[in-house]
Amino acid sequence: MKRSTKQKACGLLAGGLLLALLPGCSGGLVSNVNNGTINPNTDQTEFDIMGGMSALSAGYDGHEVLDALQESAGVTIHWETMSDSLAEQVNIRITGGQLPDAFMGVGFSNYDIARYGDDGTFLDLTPYLTPEIMPNLCKVLDAHPEIRAAITMEDGGIYGLPSGEQMTTAGIGAPMDEAFSIFSVPQYSMINKAWLDELKLPMPTSLDELHDVLKAFKDNDMSAKYYGNAAGTTIPMTTGFDEWCWGQNIFYSGFGFTNWPNDVINDIHLRSDGKVEFVCTTDAYRDCITYFHDWYAEGLMDVEMFSQSDSQLIAKCQQGYVGVSTWWYIEELMGDYAKDYVFLPPLTGPKGTQYEGTCGVTIRPGTPISSGQLNITNKCQSPINLLKFFDQWYEGETVMQLQYGPIGVFFTGKDDKGMWLSISDEEAREKYGKSGGELRNVYEVYGPKLVLAEYYNEVFYMEPRAIERLTDLDESWMPYVKDTTFYPVDCVFTGMEMETIDWHKPDLESAVREQEGLWIKEGGPTDAEWEAYKQRLVDKCGLNDLIIAYQDAYDRYAQTR
Repeated sequence: MKRSTKQKACGLLAGGLLLALLPGCSGGLVSNVNNGTINPNTDQTEFDIMGGMSALSAGYDGHEVLDALQESAGVTIHWETMSDSLAEQVNIRITGGQLPDAFMGVGFSNYDIARYGDDGTFLDLTPYLTPEIMPNLCKVLDAHPEIRAAITMEDGGIYGLPSGEQMTTAGIGAPMDEAFSIFSVPQYSMINKAWLDELKLPMPTSLDELHDVLKAFKDNDMSAKYYGNAAGTTIPMTTGFDEWCWGQNIFYSGFGFTNWPNDVINDIHLRSDGKVEFVCTTDAYRDCITYFHDWYAEGLMDVEMFSQSDSQLIAKCQQGYVGVSTWWYIEELMGDYAKDYVFLPPLTGPKGTQYEGTCGVTIRPGTPISSGQLNITNKCQSPINLLKFFDQWYEGETVMQLQYGPIGVFFTGKDDKGMWLSISDEEAREKYGKSGGELRNVYEVYGPKLVLAEYYNEVFYMEPRAIERLTDLDESWMPYVKDTTFYPVDCVFTGMEMETIDWHKPDLESAVREQEGLWIKEGGPTDAEWEAYKQRLVDKCGLNDLIIAYQDAYDRYAQTR
């Protein structure tokens, strides 16, 4: 099956699943199913590495943490890093056969990793994952077998080192086996409590009650009445449309689902019985879209929600025009008006329907474990030496400094619990003329950084804003989640499954998004329109083929758990 250039560029999921687990690190030097063997040569000590870096980075030459790691490993790295045109330059080097010893911080997809592993461009690192060569990484893989599974391709080979950040509620004290990602509920809904109080209205608990509140905001022109803005500037509710942290999806919870924009594929739902479905073909989805058309027709939903940018949304909110919206934090969206806003809890469904009393917040997966951030090429003559350099990255205090900045610069000392403390914004500005975030951007290194959840309890503290958001997640949103099942982002797909997803995913997501927007704006669907829509998803967008691909991959994943 021939794919267009556009379809090839769509990319696939990062992460993976091992069909049959290989021997663990303690098994010594092993060969994988492709008969991968170790290269014992240790003569090469200078390596060329090409990859990405932050646009604000000062570069990796002279980076004190990287220099110390090179000295410790007895190697010298010649860095060729860039923030612009990275994909283009990497492609030129690969197609021209001018390979560096390794690519770092490129972010290859699983599709690319499998392809370059299969043709020999990337080395299979499986035989090098031993306590003698990579003791730190082996300890991680032994403690986290799910990470080994996530970086193992369908053929059993491991063509890149793991990276990822486990920012979860474990960082604020939840048990590891009951922790949820900071991305589990991306949209926090919020409401202008000052307007509610002015109108003597209670906090809404259902969609019908929110409808009445939005109507009151509009009828009383609260932007003008309360803030003195121009007449008619009140926007009862505004969001983006199917946007990550600023979409409308949280309001669908009254119909039993929240179809978040997803790292896997939009609208996918894994039921608690392990069956894959797409909510965009369910009766609940149809009822939901029909219901919200009425809101749109009444002028309660912003007519620009389907086209506005996040900066346009922020501008409206920070001028005091908006009653209800969604974002990652209240303060970031509402600016000087933030004091007047509170979280609007997930709402139950409409009265007189089968959804009355229903509140179905579903959660999405966190960030995947990727093996596309460090890939050693067939040019490298001494992989052992290079891997010993990178094994140092899998130690808590090292990854801490690679992620944020050096001890003595970004980290100022330890508290009485032995946890590293980071520099404050005030201290950073006084000492370096930068905010704490800007200082981090200068020192941050891209590449195979694996920030484990336990580091936030044993090595260094999570950023204050992350702690705040996870606390809000745990206290204000997770109580509304009745089923914590979600499709795992770290599933790996066979070559045929990846072809199926690459071919059909863009068409399916585009068709659903377009039709959903039309139905909210124009009304519908009629019975005939609904049946025609579902048939189109099957015939033109490969819905059934996608279900089979995702189901088969999940079934294999479930067998290893």
